[in-house]
Amino acid sequence: MNTHLNDLYKELSINETILDFGNTIEQSLKSRFDDIDQVAEYNQLKVLKAMQDNRVSDIHFAATTGYGYNDLGRDTLESVYASVFHAESALVRPQLISGTHALSTALSGNLRPGDEILSPVGKPYDTLEGVIGIRETKGSLAEYGITYSQVELLPDGSFDFDGIKNAIHERTKLITIQRSKGYATRPTLSVTQIGELIKFIKGIKPDVICMVDNCYGEFVETIEPTDVGADLCVGSLIKNPGGGLAPIGGYIVGKEEYVENAAFRLTAPGLGKEVGATLGITGMLYQGLFMAPQVVSGALKGAIFAANIYEKLGFSVVPNGSESRHDIIQAVTLGTPEGVIAFCKGIQAAAPVDSYVVPEPWAMPGYHSDVIMAAGAFVQGASIELSADAPIAPPYAVYFQGGLTWYHAKFGILMSVQKLFEEKLIHF
Repeated sequence: MNTHLNDLYKELSINETILDFGNTIEQSLKSRFDDIDQVAEYNQLKVLKAMQDNRVSDIHFAATTGYGYNDLGRDTLESVYASVFHAESALVRPQLISGTHALSTALSGNLRPGDEILSPVGKPYDTLEGVIGIRETKGSLAEYGITYSQVELLPDGSFDFDGIKNAIHERTKLITIQRSKGYATRPTLSVTQIGELIKFIKGIKPDVICMVDNCYGEFVETIEPTDVGADLCVGSLIKNPGGGLAPIGGYIVGKEEYVENAAFRLTAPGLGKEVGATLGITGMLYQGLFMAPQVVSGALKGAIFAANIYEKLGFSVVPNGSESRHDIIQAVTLGTPEGVIAFCKGIQAAAPVDSYVVPEPWAMPGYHSDVIMAAGAFVQGASIELSADAPIAPPYAVYFQGGLTWYHAKFGILMSVQKLFEEKLIHF
């Protein structure tokens, strides 16, 4: 390694032994990183073509206020998203404040009293429990007479097709498929697997709505769930598709009827997509989408680097160091609260913002246990930026993701190792 670069890592408090260890791991991953770059190149051209086909112009970056009638930039951005996802329609709005809000909007817009939601991939992410009513919450879908059932994945992480078939009945209106793992150590679903699941479900009940929670999965592969039969695909703009530039927002893409139903829930019946001012942030949403394939590739390299680092240190990691990747999240089971906290301290110390802050576990709303979160981000809560979070509960697994560049992701992982080393939780 360049001597000056080595010296700078030392100035940033990375032990020389840890740095050498990390560099050895990095050298072993060159061919995998080349494969990631090829996927990023494909997705970059896909986004570019969508922008060109929809004749994006600087006029589309103009701000609107108030009701936002005739917001040409907003409407064109939604057409670009529909093109990227090969979907009929899209709803891309700053008024969708998070992935959970986007999912809630899609669910409540397309379900009515007496309908049932089925999750064929086990329990959804913690914050959706309140939305659905798995956990008693004011305003949940359960309060409106919408029921919920789930089928667990089999022990090897595969679908329980018999269980799913038995769970589908006349009131099953919507199937929700969470692509990523949430606070679980199950494998993330590939787009191909999602397609196989949707095909099976549609063979049993063709008119059921299949919705995919696509958070953390966008641009990791060359295809998206809407390419394999998903009726709706939902995500957050402060994750992958915002490219680190979107300051807020979410998206819902898919069949025009279902997207329109969601729009009527987001605004008001009869108004739908016709209103919603963009307040001058549209340019950032376009540019963030344009940058997203490259940003995602850096985060993906960081996840693979983390898996190989911690696997070599003897920890259980999901996915493992050699598995194919279908989202940007890396789970590392550290086994103790002290390990989780030290890891998160390392990620925080590597941040460009608030690096001097020490993260502590706290009772975060919407979660079962105390949660620790590390994220010195330019956009609050943007988990496409270098970040890590974990429930302080067995098996004491931490979930690492993001990094607007590969170099920052690498540094963050090395700093997490440094903190574990300083706490004498690992040895070299």
